[in-house]
Amino acid sequence: MGRMLFLLYLLVHVIAASAQELEPRAYSRSPVGTTFVTVVFGNSIGGITLDPSLPITGAHADLYSSALGLGQTFPLFKRQALITMALPYAWGRISGQVGEQSGSITRSGLADFKIHFSVNLYGSPALWPREFAASRRRTIVVGTSLTIAAPAGQYDSAKLINLGTNRWALKPEIGVSYPIAKFDLDLYAGAWFFTNNPHFFPGTTTRSQDTLASAQAHISYSFRPGLWCAFDSTWYGYGATHLYGGPPSGRQSSSRAGVTLSQASAETVSQSPERISIFYLADPVSFVVPQRGRRRRTGI
Repeated sequence: MGRMLFLLYLLVHVIAASAQELEPRAYSRSPVGTTFVTVVFGNSIGGITLDPSLPITGAHADLYSSALGLGQTFPLFKRQALITMALPYAWGRISGQVGEQSGSITRSGLADFKIHFSVNLYGSPALWPREFAASRRRTIVVGTSLTIAAPAGQYDSAKLINLGTNRWALKPEIGVSYPIAKFDLDLYAGAWFFTNNPHFFPGTTTRSQDTLASAQAHISYSFRPGLWCAFDSTWYGYGATHLYGGPPSGRQSSSRAGVTLSQASAETVSQSPERISIFYLADPVSFVVPQRGRRRRTGI
């Protein structure tokens, strides 16, 4: 049975784009046989890019999110593997203009539940804690992962803005991490696949979405074992939506930048100096608005 470690991470994301994930050091080295708990905090500020078919403009959000997660590292075919689970809670204020009317609302509640499985295919063999502590050599790491988003977040089909998405989503991904002295360069490429939302606004509409491609790039610097800072960027595109099985709304394309600060506890540093785990948090806000010609009065 692995030793229980407590990791405290403070993530501060200052952004100016749509809510998508920023995950520096997602494929970092870790000892196997370790169970850990994580606490995550995030802040997102800025404009939001929406589906081009939706009649909402000037959307701006100031959102906060926190998550409690549980993870376990284990060997898989002599490679390092990791499984994590996280349930986020989000709150904040969103403003925008629907048609010719402006307004703002506040939301707070649970966001969608996340399960993340990853395995490092190259450069990170399965090492138990004593072996890991004796191994200080850092090499390039190539990994792959699968993220599953379950529709556990707060959702009301009669409202325009929800914290949950009311659908399942899967994201396979491949990533490369390249160490240079105290720096780490991370590059990832993946794609989100979605099930339908059968209760899209106002509750009787089925909404589907095409595959959403994503890419991330990060550069991070280690000040000392357990303390590092990263500059983050992400891009996503395509992912056109359909209502009633009709024509696509138009492709999406947006980018995001941010900063991540990570601090591990003293116990964590002594046991696993390279132990870094970043959870992908659910999209804190899902804008749910009708297409033109199908609007009706409702609470937001």
